[in-house]
Amino acid sequence: MENFRKQIYQLSVISYSLKLCLIFIALFSAACSELEKPKPEPFYAETAPPPKKEFRWNNGKMPKSFDPALAAAPPETDVVRAIYEGLTDTNPKTLKTIPSIAVDWSASDDNKTWTFTLRRNAKWSNGEQVTAKDFVRSWKRLAQMGDKVSHYKLLNNIVGMQVAKREETSPKESEELDLFSKQPPNQDLPQIFKKPNTAQKTEIKPNISPTQTETEKKTESKTEVKTEITERKETKPETKFGVEAIDNYRLKISLVQPDKDFPALVAHPIFRPIYGDGKEFEGDKLNADIVTNGAFRVFSVGQDGITLDRAEHYWNSGEIELERVRFVPTENAEKALDAYRKGEVDAVTNVDFEPLALKLLTPYDDFERTMHSALNFYEFNRENAPFNDRRVREALAIAIERERLTEDEMDGASLPALSFSPFDEETKIKLTQDTQRAKNLLTEAGFPNGKNFPIVKLVINRNDLQQRIARSVAKMWKDNLNVETQIIVKETDELGTAKKTDDFDVIRRGEVLPTTDETANMLAIFPPTIQLKETADEKTREKANEPLDGENLKGGANVSEQTAVSSLKNEMPGGEFSVSATGETSKDKWILTEAEAITELPAIPLYFPTSYSLVKPYILGFEINTLDAPSLKDVRIDNSWQPKK
Repeated sequence: MENFRKQIYQLSVISYSLKLCLIFIALFSAACSELEKPKPEPFYAETAPPPKKEFRWNNGKMPKSFDPALAAAPPETDVVRAIYEGLTDTNPKTLKTIPSIAVDWSASDDNKTWTFTLRRNAKWSNGEQVTAKDFVRSWKRLAQMGDKVSHYKLLNNIVGMQVAKREETSPKESEELDLFSKQPPNQDLPQIFKKPNTAQKTEIKPNISPTQTETEKKTESKTEVKTEITERKETKPETKFGVEAIDNYRLKISLVQPDKDFPALVAHPIFRPIYGDGKEFEGDKLNADIVTNGAFRVFSVGQDGITLDRAEHYWNSGEIELERVRFVPTENAEKALDAYRKGEVDAVTNVDFEPLALKLLTPYDDFERTMHSALNFYEFNRENAPFNDRRVREALAIAIERERLTEDEMDGASLPALSFSPFDEETKIKLTQDTQRAKNLLTEAGFPNGKNFPIVKLVINRNDLQQRIARSVAKMWKDNLNVETQIIVKETDELGTAKKTDDFDVIRRGEVLPTTDETANMLAIFPPTIQLKETADEKTREKANEPLDGENLKGGANVSEQTAVSSLKNEMPGGEFSVSATGETSKDKWILTEAEAITELPAIPLYFPTSYSLVKPYILGFEINTLDAPSLKDVRIDNSWQPKK
């Protein structure tokens, strides 16, 4: 009997324990389910598509101008790409150069003379044909505008279009730009109006100043005018202009330096032709009645935005599916998000989201983060020892852990730059961190463990982010190389002065790279120390890499394929180049390719900023890319798409 009681007791204990375990498991499971994050919806905003083929695009504020010459960044570049068309275009998905007004092109053996054949069915929105003379006239206008042209540095390799920065203008150099945060370039809404278009195809003569034109108008005697102009030509020879219409449908362009990627350059909006002489763009008002040649034409302009309609005279209008595009401006990112959430717009680009908003948006499928084609970097003063020694420059470059910079100082909102260009990343030589190699290079240069190395004078602009980055880089140089750094913070104008007077060892710079043309990008990042110049007898020169004007140009030769800089052990394409036994290289070298930039290493690439976009799932063919150059030609709307209920 006693044993039976014990068995009953043991069974009751076991049963009670099992019940407790089951209760614990149930409570634990419930707690875990409470901790689990609910599965987010796939899209930030699910709204029905518009009933018609109309694309509603918020790309920042209202554009200030429709002038291709002034198209620096969105929203201006977006509108210009829609209403104007140039010789070539860029495939928004692959970034490859594709035909546009030009159906074919060819280059001379030295890649310094390019000939483009134009299509015969390209027309302006008034029905007139687009001809080679339209390009000549429009590009002469660019040369006349000089540094007023957006990205005017892109003109510098075309004979007769070199632009020198005027001293009296306010600083516009990219050193002042904080390319980490992409802000919309305009701030105020323009006054809106419509007026009849009075544009006429007027020949523009380059190198004739406004004063000279007024003199010609006021002078009564034509003989006196001719005499005056003749005398001026005798004292100052007319500059050769390297853009020529061979006939109505062939355009020849002469370059200062070889450029194998030149067709990619002329896809940029500034090279798109305009119909008249540009008077319709004068002032700060938008003219809705301009004559254009793109896939879309301006239908209306108002305070609520800009409306474009499909252009009936466009040569490929049958392949354009969109009937209408509406650019819907907003004042800030919050209002853009609200419009997107409510279904008032189909896409949002060119916005500067706060870090908290980025964390909120990142999980959604309709949100996209894209590398932006702009470079933040530290440039060396190669006139100062020991920074004229390439070994020193490479040691400082590879002692930096860029991934830590972008993650710790920028919360992952940018991407580490292991090269100078954001294009074709998989094929590049990369400047990855290698602390041991950096120490060895510094020892070879005569500074074992940083002994006797001078304090690095690092000049940056007054910006909280740039100061944090500079402190982080200085710490890496100290920890990895035992090199001390003095960080000097300057205002924008002071930064430009320091650069101009070589009052720095290392200086912070930023440069937007608005094209996939490698030569143009390298000339923008590393401009020649003396302004590019072309002489009348250029064709008589036999060596392609010889400076074009010995008296006015210091540009050196290119990098030799046989030059093996010991630090990289890679062959670099180009012409002649030399590195001395001490590793010293000249500041006056032409740098036309990224391979040459890696070989010479005049600067340390740091990071590429990123851009953000929101695109509704029913929008197809709207490609966001590194160039920030989406095209509307392939955009389609799936009007049958419906949000989940």
